[in-house]
Amino acid sequence: MYRRLSRLPILQFSVLMLALLSGGDVLSQSDRMKEQLKVPDSSHVQILTTMDGSSNIGRITEVKETEILFATELGTITIPVVKIKEIKAVPVASIKGGNYWFPNPNRTRLFFAPTGRMLEKGEGYFQDIYIFFAGAAYGLSSNFTIGGAASLIPGADIDEQVFYLTPKIGIKASGKIDLAAGALLMHIPVDDAPTTVGILYGVGTYGSADASVTLGLGYGFADSTVANKPVVMLGGEYRISRRLALVSENWMVPGEGNPLVSYGIRFFGPEISVDLAFLTTIGKEGLFPGVPYVDFVFNF
Repeated sequence: MYRRLSRLPILQFSVLMLALLSGGDVLSQSDRMKEQLKVPDSSHVQILTTMDGSSNIGRITEVKETEILFATELGTITIPVVKIKEIKAVPVASIKGGNYWFPNPNRTRLFFAPTGRMLEKGEGYFQDIYIFFAGAAYGLSSNFTIGGAASLIPGADIDEQVFYLTPKIGIKASGKIDLAAGALLMHIPVDDAPTTVGILYGVGTYGSADASVTLGLGYGFADSTVANKPVVMLGGEYRISRRLALVSENWMVPGEGNPLVSYGIRFFGPEISVDLAFLTTIGKEGLFPGVPYVDFVFNF
């Protein structure tokens, strides 16, 4: 009994210290939040999330010692600083119909082909096509992206799998035009004698992140032999809602018939997207609606 009672002051002291440390942490978080609270310029609005998870779209109009004034479409409200969990400034154009349209996470790619846009430094994504073909891309800088992929066919040895590498460089030519160049280098096992094939390309994209047209021109090659005819790619993307876009990607060889066309729908959130599409050819041998195409992309 004596030992048990003797521990009570220690226990009380520990609880008191935890309370003080916790209070200090809350205070420091409040101070950090106050540093982030600013009145935005006219080209931006703010999304304010409170501790209970509710969100408001508007603008801070005044920052006081312990609270802020936040103007919304329904009027100005007063919010204590300690109740604010997060505040983020976004362009006015990203608010449509009273909802925030997060940035298009797939602006650098159509289905398989790249657009003229580049990943920012530190951005990247993982892509899985037909489950058994996985790849990734990463922005080493805002002007240089490196990517690659490999097949994951069950039961096949590693030297029987397909691999490819996709370096890409690019620049923003103007507010609506992005230009890039790169290569797709593919290792294909053929009759126990691996072959290197691929394409050297240039590509340009015109439009916004939510509505754009992309034109690409490339030359295919096998080993060290470059094909004597170019390959043209024409595609586009149109975002029809906050989480849905229409996408098309089409390939043709000038002077040759039966171009390869694709069309489909892209479902996406801020980090994850799913493409459901069909691939077919134009001509007598073309199938309708086409061969199903499915991919999953996780952005980071």
